[in-house]
Amino acid sequence: MVSIKALFCASEIAPFAKTGGLADVAGSLPLELAKLGVQVRLVMPRYRGVPFSKKRLAKNVEIRCVEHEAYFNRSGLYGHGKGDYPDNLERFSYFCGQALLEAKADGFRPDIVHAHDWQTALLPVLLKTKFLPDPFFKKTKSVLTIHNLAYQGHFPAHQFGELDLDGGLFSVGAFEFYGKINLLKAGIIFADRLNTVSPTYAEEAETKEYGFGLEGVVKNRRAVFKGILNGIDTLLWNPVTDRHIAKRFSASNPSGKAGCKAVLQKTYGLKPDPEVPVFSFVSRLAEQKGVDILAEAADELLSKKIQLVILGEGDAVYHTRFKNIGARHPGNSKVILGFDPHRAHEIYAGADFFLMPSLFEPCGLGQLISFRYGTLPVARATGGLMDTVVDYGADSRRGNGFVFQDRSAAALLKAVDRARAAYEDRQLMRRLRARAMKLDFSWAKSAREYLEFYKEAVRS
Repeated sequence: MVSIKALFCASEIAPFAKTGGLADVAGSLPLELAKLGVQVRLVMPRYRGVPFSKKRLAKNVEIRCVEHEAYFNRSGLYGHGKGDYPDNLERFSYFCGQALLEAKADGFRPDIVHAHDWQTALLPVLLKTKFLPDPFFKKTKSVLTIHNLAYQGHFPAHQFGELDLDGGLFSVGAFEFYGKINLLKAGIIFADRLNTVSPTYAEEAETKEYGFGLEGVVKNRRAVFKGILNGIDTLLWNPVTDRHIAKRFSASNPSGKAGCKAVLQKTYGLKPDPEVPVFSFVSRLAEQKGVDILAEAADELLSKKIQLVILGEGDAVYHTRFKNIGARHPGNSKVILGFDPHRAHEIYAGADFFLMPSLFEPCGLGQLISFRYGTLPVARATGGLMDTVVDYGADSRRGNGFVFQDRSAAALLKAVDRARAAYEDRQLMRRLRARAMKLDFSWAKSAREYLEFYKEAVRS
């Protein structure tokens, strides 16, 4: 066991506040780190509806909320229907500063400050500027995890004064990015260690296609940059104990999955027919997730002998497109706009295949969850999907899904056809489902990698 104190700062932490996968990571990884002896203080803003300021989650894990009525008691975390809050720079710079000040006030001296994404990317900068003379943080090192390079925290240059930092930091070597403030860029430059959420995405981050203008900055930090694959909460996502699904099942006793499928079909107005494969899509309706590809393929897809269930919310234009798709194909599709955790569990358990046509995917949690329920991914070869989904056609011994390369509806349709062909072979499907359900994507392995990463930072 080790003795490391980690101040783990994130703008959202499940189950208390969530808009995406960042919250799932922040809610699960600290619990595994604590099992390895790390003393973790989780810090997030106290948003509207969060009923506590501090709370103990487990042995060695406590959560504290930074409070500010005007900044955080709002209807959304980052914005409202009309866009982001205009004072987000002020809100999250305050959050970062207070996280450090309150740790000091409580005598919690961190060995590691672990920041996540642009909302907390200011923390590594603060430790090496404003807080540098403070002996309390003399030995504190920083780790910055990049969950998605597409979101960088851009703000107008005239707001730089709100950060209360030396004006010289608004430069190419720190915050300046094409005439704007870029919080993530500065965090990448100042952090002691950097990582992202899968090995393949770490490689992609250094390319023009996936770097979103920061590929050169990332490449310059290559010596301290690593890809560590995300895990999932295997207690939450467990078909053996899941309270949200119609029948319980496991890799050794999979019969309950057929019952889940029958209930899914009936619940969503689809013909209960075990001979028809059910394809599913549970995700944000955003360009990154390949929804343009899915929408373009949908009519031809639904002309085949399949059923399709879609659950998601996001951009208004995609709400309209998928609502129209559902209206055109009422007999074999169900489109549910919005997000409901109960329905997500039902779909993961009852579907046969899980669609992930992502344009880019830093890690992806959907495929890891679908594996748990024997629902085979049909995924594009990018980011964490390449690290986790093995194409059955390319490797019959290890294959656990169906992978396609091109960013096109035609490529997705060909992969779906291969999945449909596999579905006709009942013995093959049983074998592939059992293989998928036996995969281990718990946080245990990844937590050990993070612990070693912390140790490297402390020694640096």
